[in-house]
Amino acid sequence: MRMKFVISAAMLCAVLWIAGTAMAQNAVGQSAAKRETGYALKKPVFGGACPTCPWGEMGEIVREAMKGYGWDVQICYVCAGGPRETRMVSGAMMPEPRGTGTEPLPKGPVDFGATGSQFLQWAYLGIHDFAKDKEGPRKHLRVIAHIQEPTYYVVAVKASSGIKELSEIVEKRLPVKVLATTSIGGDITPTVLEFYGLSKEKMASQGGELRTESGADHRQGLDVIIGFGSMVNAPEYNFWYELTQKEDLIYLEIAPALRAKLAKDFYMVEKTMPQGYFRGINRPIQTLGRTGTVIYGRDDMPDDFAYTLAKAMDEQQELLQWSSMNFSYNWRSVWKAFDVPLHPGAAKYYREVRYMK
Repeated sequence: MRMKFVISAAMLCAVLWIAGTAMAQNAVGQSAAKRETGYALKKPVFGGACPTCPWGEMGEIVREAMKGYGWDVQICYVCAGGPRETRMVSGAMMPEPRGTGTEPLPKGPVDFGATGSQFLQWAYLGIHDFAKDKEGPRKHLRVIAHIQEPTYYVVAVKASSGIKELSEIVEKRLPVKVLATTSIGGDITPTVLEFYGLSKEKMASQGGELRTESGADHRQGLDVIIGFGSMVNAPEYNFWYELTQKEDLIYLEIAPALRAKLAKDFYMVEKTMPQGYFRGINRPIQTLGRTGTVIYGRDDMPDDFAYTLAKAMDEQQELLQWSSMNFSYNWRSVWKAFDVPLHPGAAKYYREVRYMK
């Protein structure tokens, strides 16, 4: 009798296990059937930004480049916001409504995207803006194509202010209004402000003001402007586009010691901003720059997709040329972005065309 009970119990367990497995497989099948995006459906989601932002326009370029290969890239136009975009790609996060954007949200998690090359490096190493993230270094990120988009770090003062060095603001207790944008470049601008002793409290004590937002209502009555600049009318940079035309500005160089520190700590490059780049630049200015925008994904990106994407971006470089951004393609550097590994699918293409050994 005891033996029959043991056998019956075993049979019951087996039946329950089979039933449970069937239910789980059925649930997975139903879940897969409901998916509207992803590599399997040839509808991967690209984490980008607004259509007139660099990462958003890169998404549109990628979508157009991949059409001829049968891929229907879905763009998330609200996935940006500094390091937020990199976190969303890294964690395969679902797009969520943000701001006042009216573009429809993709109905699936973010698969790949574009971000600044420095942001990608920081995320991969788990430093700066990503230092406190519980995920730690995001070692599963992979490069597909590093597209050039040079951006300069700019320091300008109103000509009537008489300021010749940023250090004079604190030394002479000047009651000036400073705009120092912190939305681009992560911890870079806060490091510059700390070096020169510029804080909101300090500026207020001198009868001045420190602003960190660049919206239209924050651009009035400025004496000093600090932040990344580019002669494109993207939301990140259009305050430069506007102020360089409305104001007579003088452009200053950052202290050499600070330039060297920023280049080393933040993976920037010391560069010369050319004469005439902005209205009022009448001589070359020694400063720093960011190198570009990286199209990237995770190590779970299919090799065939990574290969095709690398190929499409190379074959259709004219899409970069005729965009509103200052994008360009350099075959000598398209396959590398600091320490972040190249995806093996993309590496296969770059070796075939002998861009890399």
